[in-house]
Amino acid sequence: MIWLMLLTLVVVFIIGFRVLNSRSRRATSALTKRLNIDPVYVESLLSLMGRTAGEEFVAYLSRDNEAHLSNAASVLLIWQLCLVDESEENIAFWRGVLREAWLPTELSSEHVRLALKFLRELEPDAQEMHAFRLRYNARFAPDSNTVENGSNNVVSIHSHSHHH
Repeated sequence: MIWLMLLTLVVVFIIGFRVLNSRSRRATSALTKRLNIDPVYVESLLSLMGRTAGEEFVAYLSRDNEAHLSNAASVLLIWQLCLVDESEENIAFWRGVLREAWLPTELSSEHVRLALKFLRELEPDAQEMHAFRLRYNARFAPDSNTVENGSNNVVSIHSHSHHH
């Protein structure tokens, strides 16, 4: 009889836990499925945000809106590259994740402000984050010489007439 009561308690606990965390799990899975990444990335981000900011992030993601999903992906990118690991391999990995998900890879100052808001418990340095954004974007910006001389690579068919 005791095992039945214990089993009932366990089942109630599991159901209660799943109901309490279902919004968080749905929001997390929406982002991880879109980015095709392991949920541990988003879950660890949420846990580092702290309870209040984590709940705000989940609410932000729960709006089920493409812009919010894209912005949340940028917050994840900033956290992974600016605060965790700014190595070449990590930058290439996360930039590839965003590209494969058809999300913008450039970071705006709004993305940095959003990251500062959600990561506030980690007390990130705002100037350092803005400097990171500029370094990151400049690194992938098209070379200005290439853009200016871009028309020079168009060759007219008539300019290659055969002189025999």
